[in-house]
Amino acid sequence: MSGLKHHPVTIIGAGVAGLTAACALAQRGAEVTVLERAGALREVGAGLQISPNACRVLAALGLESRFRAISLPSERVELRDSTGRMVARLDLARHRPGDPFRLVHRARLVALLEEAAREAGARIELGHDVAELPEVPLLIGADGVKSRLRAVLNGPETPFFTGQTAWRALIPAEPNAAPVAQVFMGPGRHLVSYPLGQGQRNIVAVVERPDWQEEGWSIPGEPSELRAAFARFGGPVPGWLDRVEQVGIWGLFRHPVAAHWQDGRRALIGDAAHPTLPFMAQGAVMAIEDAWVLAACLDAGPDQEAALARFQTLRQPRCRRIVEAANANARNYHLRGPTRAVAHAGLRAVSRLAPTRLIERFAWLYDHDPTAL
Repeated sequence: MSGLKHHPVTIIGAGVAGLTAACALAQRGAEVTVLERAGALREVGAGLQISPNACRVLAALGLESRFRAISLPSERVELRDSTGRMVARLDLARHRPGDPFRLVHRARLVALLEEAAREAGARIELGHDVAELPEVPLLIGADGVKSRLRAVLNGPETPFFTGQTAWRALIPAEPNAAPVAQVFMGPGRHLVSYPLGQGQRNIVAVVERPDWQEEGWSIPGEPSELRAAFARFGGPVPGWLDRVEQVGIWGLFRHPVAAHWQDGRRALIGDAAHPTLPFMAQGAVMAIEDAWVLAACLDAGPDQEAALARFQTLRQPRCRRIVEAANANARNYHLRGPTRAVAHAGLRAVSRLAPTRLIERFAWLYDHDPTAL
């Protein structure tokens, strides 16, 4: 017997996590209400890389063709040093031809998920600031790193500042820009860039800088500071940064994966449960996975407490492993001195002699199918 038919569900937050959950739950017959503080679902952040594990969920929700229409196929990931010299290539299209790796603007994905959730019957209430958590049969906290529900379930927490600051910007893309994600690695800093389609290129640049400790994507920064921080980088980077007119800045913090994701009538998903550093391109992907698994667990039977407990059991170890992998990349991208030279030489050798090895290191991540419960 389904545990969701006509079951009322309230979701706090209309980002990727909340809207994917609204779609997955409403398609299964739940009566879904989404409460979103913002008065409109405007752009926050910029580019996203969506790997096959999340694409399988979007396909299961009936959104595959619409998602392909708003995104680009990612052909490969290139790791380069700060001069622009190639260090390693991960040829996604060549070595994983059946797996969809996509590049998309976050705003377009959010708009697609909003449309799909409304089509499925979910009600989305914008401009609704949840001052107090409502007493409802099932409450889902998809309200990000500063989640009120997370604080209720886990108590007060103090995140750890990593000593790293990130800038995010959109610039006009070059005509016919190849759909390739490029990572330029320098001592104490790195820059990632890829096109998003519709004439846009995404830039995320991270530098070790202990004097900036404010968290949040929408804080305006100074393009001149970004250019100065990466003045010694070569290749296409100087040209890209010359085109930056507006930039956001935020401090990078490590948050623990939540110990308690649910209490039988309330549950956390997405960044509210497992905030991650942006070094595995899995933040939105984990949110999409969460949404499907939560809906599937609840749909398996009428025992909500058992369903939420199963959801945490299924998701917590995997998300912890992904977060730890992102933490490791934060170190590997910023190596200095002899360690950096040795590491880059090793990557070049592996990329040349065993070109699939770097991709297959993460087979556990990309081969996972959340819909196969």
